[in-house]
Amino acid sequence: MAQLNFGGVEETVVTREEFSYDKAREVLKDEVIAIIGYGVQGPGQALNLRDNGFKVIIGQRQNSKSWDKAVADGFVPGETLFPIEEAAEKGTVIQYLLSDAAQIEVWPRLKPYLTAGKALYFSHGFGITYKERTGIVPPDDVDVILVAPKGSGTSLRRLFVAGKGLNSSFAIFQDATGRARERVIALGIGIGSGYLFETNFKSEVFSDLTGERGTLMGAIQGLFAAQYDLLRSRGHSPSEAFNETVEEATESLYPLIAENGMDWMYANCSTTAQRGALDWWKKFRDAVKPVFEELYDSVAAGEEAQRSIDSNSQEDYRVKLEAELKELSDSEMWQAGKTVRSLRPGN
Repeated sequence: MAQLNFGGVEETVVTREEFSYDKAREVLKDEVIAIIGYGVQGPGQALNLRDNGFKVIIGQRQNSKSWDKAVADGFVPGETLFPIEEAAEKGTVIQYLLSDAAQIEVWPRLKPYLTAGKALYFSHGFGITYKERTGIVPPDDVDVILVAPKGSGTSLRRLFVAGKGLNSSFAIFQDATGRARERVIALGIGIGSGYLFETNFKSEVFSDLTGERGTLMGAIQGLFAAQYDLLRSRGHSPSEAFNETVEEATESLYPLIAENGMDWMYANCSTTAQRGALDWWKKFRDAVKPVFEELYDSVAAGEEAQRSIDSNSQEDYRVKLEAELKELSDSEMWQAGKTVRSLRPGN
């Protein structure tokens, strides 16, 4: 464990320096890690674990695109790729990485294979935190743990291949074996985390749902759309509106924030840009804070969870989702973005 200072707040984190890959492999040397689901998080975590020398098998519905993807990634049917129930039976650590809606649907079929001493692993606190709504109630004699990478499975894999790491949180909901802590840290290191910070299932899902609807996805799309539409309504061209709204942010300024912080990004912009940003950021903060308050209260009350469960369990969910995503992709802003990206050197 490493004790680090985060802006004056002391926090204990786990890094690869004190918990190495070798140590993680030793902790999990007798474990078979069964990854249930090969959609968003499954491929990145499975491939990183496999490349790091852990025993990994995949449980996935046969005759599906995800089954075919697992085969393409080198998992062999009957050897390292199995139907969900068979993989769950073989695994000693069951990484439950299906979507939240699919976890609810599959749970009655999975639960019988959670025999004493196994570990049930999540990458999202949703199913456990809202167990009264999801029906996901684990047996008392299994470890229930969580490692939540702070990004998509695609990013987790890309950073791992580049020799880097995506930070992750970890949590223990139930320690039935006395080994839950070493198991969860070993798994967090094994999937290629940059560093691990401790949380609990409830805090993870509250912060995650707020972030996804806020600055990570929902709010940023709202800000982009508002500025783009304003510029277009005031006579600016699609190219100018998109470049000033999105392209400069994602290709130039956001990487500077990631590299060394917001203040450093400001310091590497013109004095005119600095002055404007410093004058206006608090106005934007004050304007959106009530929306974030409403959002967090909705998450805490379980309203966001119920909305997701109700929506994602509908038979025509995929059709409706595609229609909503098409609305985004067909919008002038993201059509302009498609053209702008095609003009980047090297594309």
